[in-house]
Amino acid sequence: MSLFEHHLYTSPLKRPSRLLRAGWLTASVGGALLAAACGGSSSTGGGGTTAPSATPSSVCQGTTAPPGYTNGVSTVSGQATSLSGAGGTFIAPMMSIWTSQYASSNGVQVAYQSVGSGAGIAQLQAGTVDFGESDAFMTDSDISKAKGPVVQVPLAQAPVTVAYNLPGVTRGLHLDGDTIGKIFAGQITSWTDPAIKSLNPNVTLPNLPIAVVHRSDGSGTTSIFTDYLTKESPSWVSALGGPDKSKGKTIAWPVGIGGKGNEGVSAAVGQNNGAIGYVELAYAASQNLTYADVKNKAGDFVEPCVKTAASATVGITSYPADLRIDVVDQSTNTDAYPITGLTWGLVYQNQTDKAKAAALVNFFSWVLTKGQDMAATANYTPLGSDLQKLCIAQLHKLTLNGSPVAP
Repeated sequence: MSLFEHHLYTSPLKRPSRLLRAGWLTASVGGALLAAACGGSSSTGGGGTTAPSATPSSVCQGTTAPPGYTNGVSTVSGQATSLSGAGGTFIAPMMSIWTSQYASSNGVQVAYQSVGSGAGIAQLQAGTVDFGESDAFMTDSDISKAKGPVVQVPLAQAPVTVAYNLPGVTRGLHLDGDTIGKIFAGQITSWTDPAIKSLNPNVTLPNLPIAVVHRSDGSGTTSIFTDYLTKESPSWVSALGGPDKSKGKTIAWPVGIGGKGNEGVSAAVGQNNGAIGYVELAYAASQNLTYADVKNKAGDFVEPCVKTAASATVGITSYPADLRIDVVDQSTNTDAYPITGLTWGLVYQNQTDKAKAAALVNFFSWVLTKGQDMAATANYTPLGSDLQKLCIAQLHKLTLNGSPVAP
């Protein structure tokens, strides 16, 4: 399969079109298997009012130049010809491109299971995969359950959209953090609620009940989204019983129906009028969903796209040595989309299989260099150059019987 068959679209324009191929997108919602490529009740039809975006149209339009990173780890010889990984659905569309291209160019088959960040961490802890992947870094508690020290390597970043299905509303509504929090806490139940209307005075909102859709599985996407709500919505924190309960990979949701993976949530939103959910941008694109322009720390309503996600991490100059950093809702840049998160590759530091160790270093080095050039065309944001160099350095921490794997 060619790279272009995997791409979502070739330019990050406003409200992207469907995937060229969406066969990978399937979901289980409320016990029913949904085909995510189905049309459903799309909110992108004509004839309705539009909510003007506060983001300048030039920010999200046009192409994004690939970073062209070349300073990877020198190729390690004697690598295995196959690797297995499991983890977040957040990165699955990007991982599909990476693994296909890597197999074509390097002859190594990388099998990735899109099972959710929680399940990916569990499989790494159990030692049933060569690497894990998560949109929430492993905590000290997670690491204590692993079979040894874990090297955590950011691979890309992307926005989590607040996607909805409102007939006639053909552009992004304006929503702020506390309003979103009240919706997901069940305190705002109608699309004509005064809080939503006050943020969108020129939009004719349909008189529909709000149908909240959330994740049913342990999810890094949930961790990113609820981290944002915890920072911006006192109502959300109060409803959940405090900040220790209002964010994380698994949440005791007050209302709504659960969808398995980003696939399940995006499918449910697309098929139900009045629905709202949170999904990574690639999934919103695949379902042709409409999504909100979200208020950031600068007070601007910003559309989620490759460029506004990049702006969310511009200005970060200091990273912890283990690269476990929270970038959600940190930026004061006017064009920063606040619900932007990183996603991490997870590898045991002390490797025992020489061929597998070589293959892991080579694959992740490729992802961090040539793989970054493919990110923007798939609705993901390449890592900034400073962080990319630190990620490369992380690969030098991998050892085999006490000696570095990378030269």
